Order: sequence, then structure tokens, then C-alpha cells
Amino acid sequence: MTDENNNEPQKKAVDDEVLREMEGVPEHLRDDADEAGDETPVEDALAKLKGDLETAMQDMLYARAETQNVRRRMEKDVQDARNYAATNFARDVLSVADNLARALDHVPDELRDHEKAKNFISGIEATQRELEKVFANNGITRIAAKGMPLDPNQHQAMMEVPSDEVEPGTIVQEMQAGYMIKDRLLRPAMVGVAKKPD
Repeated sequence: MTDENNNEPQKKAVDDEVLREMEGVPEHLRDDADEAGDETPVEDALAKLKGDLETAMQDMLYARAETQNVRRRMEKDVQDARNYAATNFARDVLSVADNLARALDHVPDELRDHEKAKNFISGIEATQRELEKVFANNGITRIAAKGMPLDPNQHQAMMEVPSDEVEPGTIVQEMQAGYMIKDRLLRPAMVGVAKKPD
């Protein structure tokens, strides 16, 4: 018993020292907290932190995926802007091509053989060929119309023409040429479509 009495002051000093060190530690993290549950408070806190980490990693992955999607959309928008920047200008120039074609269509045959008019007509034809070359270099192509079935995505039916010679719905007349710029419609072809005679 004397040994126990001798250790009493030393044990009390150790307990006092431990209490001083534990002063700033929250109750749920102390060893003497309720240990009746399967997990200690430290294990609960660790599990919560792991859950928070997994959530943060998921959020980071979603943010990275969204950033990639935004980047791809921007790249597509930039490419479209490059491809179709000249669309409005091209539409305006189409009327020039129409007028050149009309001028050449209305030149009488006897005037084509006339010496003075021959060079003038050759110049207009050369201008038309140059314009078609510029269109081709910029991805502008003429839409096929006459003899083709009506395609509402490329043709605009302006009238119906009674005909026994072709199937109904076939284009028999082109009033104005249509054009595509790359894979987009620049201007629909204005056409006359065959129908069954009455």
C-alpha cells in the first residue's frame, strides 16, 4: 500500500499535465469520449472527409468535361465563322452572276457572229467563267435543278407545269439558279415543277 500512496502524487501530476494538453482539443476527439459505437469520432470524421474528397473529385471531373465541351463548341463556332463568313457577300454577288447569265442568254445568234460584238460577248463569257471559278474556290456550288425531283431543302417551287413527259414532282424549268456554300443553302433554286395534265 505504501507503493500506491507513493505513486499517488506522481499519477495526479501526470493527470494534471494531460488535462492541460487536452484543453484545446474538442470533446468528440478525446480518447475518453463515448466509445460505445462501432466507429470512433475520429473514424466518423475521416469517413466524412473521404466523402467530401470524392464529391470534390466528381465536381472537378464534371468541370473538366464541361470545359472541354465549351472548348469544342468554341472551335466549331470559329470554324463555322471561317467557313461561312462570306455568306452575305456571296448572296449579294449572286445577283451579278444572274445578270451575266441573263445577258448571255439574250444575245441573238446573229449578233454572236458579228465581228464587233463577238469580242464583247467573249469578254462577258470570260467574266462569267471567272466568277464561277471564284465561287468554286470559296465553296459556292450551283444546285442541280432541271430534271431532278423537287427537294424542298434546295428548291423553291414557283409554279406547276402540266406535263406527260416526266413524273409529277420533277423539275421542268429553272427560273433562278440556286447555290450552296459548303454544306449550307445559300439560295434555293426557283423552279417550275411538273404536274399531271388536267
